[in-house]
Amino acid sequence: MGLLLGGLLLILVIFVTLFVNISPEFGGKPTEEQRLRYTQSKNYKEGVFVNQSNVEMSIGFSKMMKIIRQSLGAQPNSKPEKRIAVEKIDSITVADYKGPSRLVWFGHSSFLLQMEGKNILIDPMFGAVPAPHPLLGVKRFSKGLPIEIKKLPKIDAVIFSHDHYDHLDYGSIQLLKGKVDMFYTPLGVGAHLSEWGVAEAQIVEMDWWDETDFQGLRFTCAPAQHFSGRGLTDRAKTLWSAWAIQSSTENIFFSGDSGYGSHFKEIGEKLGPFDFAMLECGQYNEFWSDIHMMPEETAQAGLDIQANKIMPIHWGAFKLAMHPWTEPVERVSKKAEELGVATTIPKIGEYIYLEADQISNERWWEEF
Repeated sequence: MGLLLGGLLLILVIFVTLFVNISPEFGGKPTEEQRLRYTQSKNYKEGVFVNQSNVEMSIGFSKMMKIIRQSLGAQPNSKPEKRIAVEKIDSITVADYKGPSRLVWFGHSSFLLQMEGKNILIDPMFGAVPAPHPLLGVKRFSKGLPIEIKKLPKIDAVIFSHDHYDHLDYGSIQLLKGKVDMFYTPLGVGAHLSEWGVAEAQIVEMDWWDETDFQGLRFTCAPAQHFSGRGLTDRAKTLWSAWAIQSSTENIFFSGDSGYGSHFKEIGEKLGPFDFAMLECGQYNEFWSDIHMMPEETAQAGLDIQANKIMPIHWGAFKLAMHPWTEPVERVSKKAEELGVATTIPKIGEYIYLEADQISNERWWEEF
């Protein structure tokens, strides 16, 4: 029996090793020259990127056992009872649009931003499962996407917050790269894009507080409190970030993934106030609260960054935690009302116009 178990374990190790080394899903690795350049970053120490407040990114054995026990227990309402219907958008209308700034939410943390005649994708994860293989994750909650990738117009820029599977998707990049001009990422993430066939001239890697001008818009890479990694040995080898996107008249914020911390007030002081903020609110747990905000902290972060209006994101598409799938919006809405923070919760695919006094709190999720 011991020999049999040992043999099975050996086969499993060989299979996992081959899968990690052969599957393109795991992406690329920064070159030695790139790693040397990263040493100039204040956020890079001893070969890995770190958070501002020395937040511990690893989970100890005791905590891991508690998480496993929790995950094996009952998880009521952690997924919708039926597939979420999405608002469909017309490809011609999107391609020809020249009006005021607007966003389309694809669920989770993915957006199309149309601003000053530019088409910008933010964390475009359009795949069905946020994992390196379909069997390793739970399928997307919604019935498709608001628009098929192949029907999207020319994309001027794509912005990524970090390299986790629910934000950076190999299949999406393969379908998008032929219609995208430029990709903007935190330090190190560009190595994945290069491995997947994106030309280096199309990739701009940025550190926290770096700014760049793009065709009349300003992109600022801002701090977040999180971690990175796609494989077994690349934890924190690439940077994670938030982003500020500013036009001549508007200023918006995208949090990426982040635990709550003092960096939000710092962002508000340096880059705010913001007309609109997309703030992480979902896939949280008390065991990893340092790297994912609890909903009440999301509302407070909206105050910290000086946002006129916030939208909870990182929910409504995938099951990556044990909480009920609608709990994030219920809790953040309650706290935001207490704090006097304007909050909008649009449907997936619904147009969000930045200049309009648009508050969408229809409670559409109750149908599902």
